[in-house]
Order: sequence, then C-alpha cells, then structure tokens
Amino acid sequence: MDAIQELAAALRARLIHRARAGESTADLHTELDALVEREAALLAPEERAELRRRVVLLATGLGPLEALLADPSVDEVMVNGPLDVYVERHGVIEAATVRFGSSAELMGTIERILTPLGRRVDESSPLCDARLADGSRVNVVIPPLSLCGPCLTIRRFRREGFSLDELVDAGTLSPAAAKLLADRVRGRDAILVSGGTGSGKTTTLNALSGLIPDGERIVTIEDAAELRLRQRHVVRLEARPPNVEGRGEVTIRMLVRNALRMRPDRIVVGEVRGGEALDLLQALNTGHDGSLSTIHANSPADALRRLETLALMAGVGLPHAAVRDQVASAIDVVVQQVRRKDGRRVVGSIAEVVRMGDGVGVRELMPGADA
Repeated sequence: MDAIQELAAALRARLIHRARAGESTADLHTELDALVEREAALLAPEERAELRRRVVLLATGLGPLEALLADPSVDEVMVNGPLDVYVERHGVIEAATVRFGSSAELMGTIERILTPLGRRVDESSPLCDARLADGSRVNVVIPPLSLCGPCLTIRRFRREGFSLDELVDAGTLSPAAAKLLADRVRGRDAILVSGGTGSGKTTTLNALSGLIPDGERIVTIEDAAELRLRQRHVVRLEARPPNVEGRGEVTIRMLVRNALRMRPDRIVVGEVRGGEALDLLQALNTGHDGSLSTIHANSPADALRRLETLALMAGVGLPHAAVRDQVASAIDVVVQQVRRKDGRRVVGSIAEVVRMGDGVGVRELMPGADA
C-alpha cells in the first residue's frame, strides 16, 4: 500500500467512526491537513496539494467511480468485483476503463456510500438496497453470496424526469401515441405500464404522472423513491426495509393501505410486485380511478395475468374468478415498454383492457413507436 492509500485508509477509518458514532465531521479536513503535513513534509507545496486532493477523492469520494458518475451520459454503473467495471450508456453496456486496486478499496467505497444512509453490509447481512440523495438506486452484494468479490450497482436518475414530449423527441413513442396516453390520463383511466427490467417503465410512468392536473392530490408509493413529479400537491411515500434486528419494516402494501386514508385523488405505485396488487385493485374499484403503476411482464396480456397472480398472493382466500373480475374492472390501459437489441427503450404497444366472457383480455389501441 502506497502513501496515498495509507492516508486514505486512515482518513476513511476516522470518517466511518465519526459517522457511526453520530459525531460531527466538520474538522475532518483539518485532520487531513495534519496527516498530509506529517506524512509528506518533504514534498513541494503543489505536490502536497495534489496529494491532498487525491486522498480526499479516495477517502471521502467514490474513488474510481467519481469520473463515471460525473458523466451525464452514464445511466448505470455496474461493478463486478474490483477489476471489472461496466457502464450503460444510451441502453448499451460497455466496459469502463477504471478499476479498483483491491476488494478492500472497493469495500471502502461501498462503506462511504452506505454509512451516511445509515445502512451497512457484512457477512451476516451481505445484501443491501439503498437510495442516494439524488434519487439514484444502489444495490450491494458481497461475499459469501458474491463469488467474484463485492458487487455494486448504481442506477442513476435525472433530477427531473422526462416529460411525454421529451420521450416523443427521443423516439420512445409516436406523437399519436403520446396524445392517446395524455387523453387517457386526463380522462382518469387507470394505466399499468408493463415491461422487463431496464425497459424504461419508471421513465414512462413519471412522464404519464406529469400529465395529472395540478389541482389534484397525488400520493406516490415506491420501494425506492425515483419518481420526479412536477406538481405542487404531491405526497411521496417510500417503503422501509427491516433494520439489522429484523424490525421496523414498512412494506408497499402497508403504504397502499395507508394512502387510502390520505384523501388521494390519484395513487401512483412505483411497481406492483406482491400482495399490494389486491389493495391497489380494490382502491381502483372504490373511487380511486386514474391511478398509475408499473409491473414486470412481457406483454399486456401477461401483465394482467401477473397482476392476478400477485393479487392472489395477498392470501385473503378470494376465488381466482373474483380477482380476475376486479382486474377487468380496475385497469383500463396497459402500456408495454420494450428494450430493443440496440439498447433503445420504446413503447412497444398500447392496449385496452376488455372483458371476454368470464375472463379478461386486451385489445390493441396503437402499435409501438417503431412498428
């Protein structure tokens, strides 16, 4: 370990200790100056200044990731151990030129991300999800679960989400499709945005949410707060995982139930992935029309079937036919997001939910942006 790494390790240890103890870090830079003066007294002033800058970057910044996160074209950073770093730009994954010197250095970066958020990972709790102050989503997996060393994934989000017009300009959907969806949102249709991982569901949901009139009270419910609504009257709720003792968890389902007591005009659920599907369906069928959500599915028909399955997971013993009937009554439109092979994220189709005998089906209203 060279002098810079030694200084960074010393400063990092003090920073983590202070953060965990709840102490102030206001005099951290004074301590750093003393460390640099003591360890690099023979260097020229400009060399000491450069050393100090590099130590601050390693000890209080994100090390090799700083340059990547400063690049606005980077949408996601994926670290698969200290030597393999990848980024996603415009939907295409490519290898980055940076790397970490060791697993210990990577773990130091992970600690610097999680400690201010009150989260931690260790062998007893090797998984962690967190959200940065700018809304970026962080996921960490460390050994023994990860066999290639510590893994860090950072999905970045714009401070202000894309508007529907911006999505049209980007080729995500056609002007005709945008007009159709705008009319549906303003007409208080319940819309479900469906698609695979990384297909752009949250981006489209955010754009659709931006069309809700300003005079309405909106309650957003998310596992990790990512939506950036521009209206004034927005209440943002975020689920909370259990603490290290396994207590204090607040689930999406609990938040959906609570939202019904908050006099919402619209409920926007970031993603339906469990028993909260039943509570959302009941809300949509009892006067909370016009609500929006996303779901993982490969087609509009699959989205409805998955919604039924998730509602059955609520464990209240409702017959399958009753749940299917609630889906048919609650959901009006399904927007299918697709990620093309070239990395483009587009609206693949827009379908209307229709009753088909005793079941429920979809009827395509408009093909995708590149159909």
